[in-house]
Amino acid sequence: MLVGLCGSLRAASTNRKLLQEAARIYGGPYKEGNLRLPLYDGDLEKAQGLPAEVEELADLISQAEAVFLATPEYNQSLSGVMKNALDWVSRTDGAPWHGKPVALLSAAAGRSGGARGSYALRLAITPFRPRLVSAPDVLLAQASSQFDEAGHLTDDRAQQTLREVVEALKAEVAREP
Repeated sequence: MLVGLCGSLRAASTNRKLLQEAARIYGGPYKEGNLRLPLYDGDLEKAQGLPAEVEELADLISQAEAVFLATPEYNQSLSGVMKNALDWVSRTDGAPWHGKPVALLSAAAGRSGGARGSYALRLAITPFRPRLVSAPDVLLAQASSQFDEAGHLTDDRAQQTLREVVEALKAEVAREP
């Protein structure tokens, strides 16, 4: 099963559309993880333990054959939603990210396609030791105009880059860890 994590909570998020397009190209079962989590709070964790939705997210990541992470760029970095999810999952047992094939995506309104947010996400996920696909970067600029009514990418170059990262992720899944 392929899992997608979207760093934007908006239902019509272009990052969610990009994840769904990646999942369509990847093929097979797909599930999006729930990132509507409480803000990480060590006192909450100490008093109540890990929230059930955090445990569910960590289990979903553990069960996935591969994961796509998609983040918008907020103030030249990854979204707080994505960072919060990474922080919570890091507190779970079992190191769900360790050795997991992971690819990054970013869709943004600006001309850089979320390059700085994607780079910040790469820095944030690296300590968990996933098998991170290094290239190509999927950085979708002016994202709100890049999808048709069905949610498919309209730009041939963007579609080709997305196909390439899907193939790179599949190759990483097939590779012996």
